[in-house]
Amino acid sequence: MAVDFEPDPRVAELADRTRRFVREEVIPVEVAHDGVVGSEEVRRRLQAGARAAGVFAPHAAEEFGGHGLDMCGRAAVFEEAGYSLLGPIALNIAAPDEGNVHMLEQIASEEQKARYLAPLAAGDVRSCFAMTEPAPGAGSDPDALSTTATRVPGGWRIDGRKWFITGADGAAFAVVMARTAGEPGDRGGATMFLVDADNPGMQVGRHIPTLDESLYGGHLEITFDDCRIGDDAVLGEADQGYRYAQVRLGPARMTHCMRWLGIARRAQDIAVGHAAQRRLFGSRLGDLGMAQAMIADNEIDVAAARGLILRACWELDRGRHAGAEVSIAKTFTAEAVWRVVDRSLQLCGSLGVSGDVLLGRFLREVRPFRIYDGPSETHRWSIARRVVGRHAAGTAGTTGAARPAGAR
Repeated sequence: MAVDFEPDPRVAELADRTRRFVREEVIPVEVAHDGVVGSEEVRRRLQAGARAAGVFAPHAAEEFGGHGLDMCGRAAVFEEAGYSLLGPIALNIAAPDEGNVHMLEQIASEEQKARYLAPLAAGDVRSCFAMTEPAPGAGSDPDALSTTATRVPGGWRIDGRKWFITGADGAAFAVVMARTAGEPGDRGGATMFLVDADNPGMQVGRHIPTLDESLYGGHLEITFDDCRIGDDAVLGEADQGYRYAQVRLGPARMTHCMRWLGIARRAQDIAVGHAAQRRLFGSRLGDLGMAQAMIADNEIDVAAARGLILRACWELDRGRHAGAEVSIAKTFTAEAVWRVVDRSLQLCGSLGVSGDVLLGRFLREVRPFRIYDGPSETHRWSIARRVVGRHAAGTAGTTGAARPAGAR
């Protein structure tokens, strides 16, 4: 089956409306706040603007007030939203809420959808996803999960410590991954729970100082100490948390890529605008060979990243696991976006490192993406392991001699 890169007219029209909304209404707010907003008043004002423009919640199902886009449809719209650091929060597609909406639609019971998904999709509340733990707990290796959930009369008791939980400041609830079987290091045995922020057993702690600052609600520590919840707090089935996590992780990695690709395009536009009018050494900067090479390399990185994202999304839309495609797209895009922003800053010279343009802010924001959602090294390990595994399976029982080209 051929891959069609042309978005359908409905998606193209929504992407165009998003493009206009971000440039006309969001970027002025972003510039005024240096790309970082922690104000509920500003968040709600931006989201009201997105609703008025008809671009709010493109990912959510229509029954929850969204546009119901599939992954390929999201790619076009999310990239336009990501042209500003504040575009995703305006459209209610920022991490972690966007990934939680996607997962709750797939897994939550009808009662849980009414209680948690509906207000989240509407932007009335925010959420967080509490999986990552301080070392030696779960991080790149989810099997190291050490937070426990133990059966007690009437429900469960959660005990443990999480950290780097994005959006936890002000979140109305957390999706919590806890071990319900086995020991840290064992595969499987995790369960997802929905825990309200006012539960006395869940304490949101300090903001962790980080290079990036634009993800709304910060990155925080959370402590669970005798946190009591009922059986109705179980998301899906007990001991199936890792399986459910795959529902969220692949799409969430791709939507991160879509959003950051928008910032890469923005950085390139700033740099090209500067190169087209800056004169030095008797000519325009954009006419000099070294500058042209950097501009061209930026275009190549953006186009290649977009193609890899669409391929992974095409696989996901067909219900496939797409683990290899997602890892390849995530690794390449995270590194390509960094290269594009870095080259753009270099092209702008002293202007690039000044506060007169936001390239310095973009550079700080995109650098952690090579770590978030799985470090590049972990994805490369996963990619290589699949390749070697396929090769080993294809050559099992042979003498090790190379097969002729095209041999099956």
